[in-house]
Amino acid sequence: MSDATRIATLEAGAADAASYLGELAATLASHGSNLAALRMAELEQKVSPYLAGPGAPIAPTVTVGGDVSRAGTSGAGARLLAGAVAYVTNTTSNTVSVISLETQSVVATFPVIEEPRGIAVSPPTAIGAAYIYIARYGTHKVDVFSATTFLRVGEVDVGTTPLNGVAVTPDGAHVYVANYGGTTVSVIQTSDNTVSATVTVGTWPSGVAVTPDGAHVYVAIGGTSVKVIQTSDNTVSATVTVGTSPWGVAVTPDGAHVYVTNAGGTTVSVIQTSDNTVSATVTVGAGPCGVAVTPDGAHVYVANYNTDSVSVIQTSDNTVSATVTVGTGPHELAVSPDGAHVYVVMTTADSVKVIQTSDNTVYKTITFGIGDVPFCLAIGS
Repeated sequence: MSDATRIATLEAGAADAASYLGELAATLASHGSNLAALRMAELEQKVSPYLAGPGAPIAPTVTVGGDVSRAGTSGAGARLLAGAVAYVTNTTSNTVSVISLETQSVVATFPVIEEPRGIAVSPPTAIGAAYIYIARYGTHKVDVFSATTFLRVGEVDVGTTPLNGVAVTPDGAHVYVANYGGTTVSVIQTSDNTVSATVTVGTWPSGVAVTPDGAHVYVAIGGTSVKVIQTSDNTVSATVTVGTSPWGVAVTPDGAHVYVTNAGGTTVSVIQTSDNTVSATVTVGAGPCGVAVTPDGAHVYVANYNTDSVSVIQTSDNTVSATVTVGTGPHELAVSPDGAHVYVVMTTADSVKVIQTSDNTVYKTITFGIGDVPFCLAIGS
């Protein structure tokens, strides 16, 4: 690199840093420490190549094990944490807690601007990068974070008040976001994090799930229906009548069935995807919300918010084979990749319960490092 080019690059970096410092000052005055912390992490990423030399970016400041630690500074693309993790959005703390599935403890937290709710993780690309998509309720934004560095790398304008419904297609090319305060689903193109389509589905869209082949997206709609979006042209191809106030949606690994929780009642509707009809209705606890299928497709776990329990549905005959008492406010849940554990977000208890699937008992309660009003979670590697 010539001296003239190096000087021009440094000047551009300094100008960029100055701009970020201006944003940081404005942030401190108007939004408080959460956004300020986020902007500072972004600033460090911007200026580090000019302070530490090429190829030595500074990792963001994250809380690790209760202490502030800088990890993963071995070079560009160094991952802060290794192994599978669960990301938990903490609504009023404006943070995301990162749980190691190996240690089953919170190993990091990172800040989000405001009201993080729905969350999904894209699969790693050919170069190993994965991204975290976080819906910010009360806004029309989805934040994009690097799963490598936990730095915010983008912000996408979607519809009104996205809530719990965020899902990534199996190939990682698109993210579907339900805009709960409106009537649409926004389709984010991950190559440039722009909205490539907006699909009108009906009022109060909430839970979203994509079929394993990526061909269809199932969206729970306020009232008593589920809309089916055909991803080839992003049109609604079917409407399925289910129970009252459908909320959570999960697809079996073979793509043959979709399980939908009816939060206004005590049931789960089972949709047969071959003809988009309800093939079974399973009685669970009151106020069922989160739903997840085990990797082998043998069981479905349902968080019953109003009865402080998790129902275990046996998919072979769609009967409840176990009911696990977990405590106050189970809201959303996810199954570990090996199927050995289920992680349950306890919204009113500020904790995460870990169910051992071998005997369906509560194996552990994670409280340290979980913020205020945890809402959703997603598992990534």
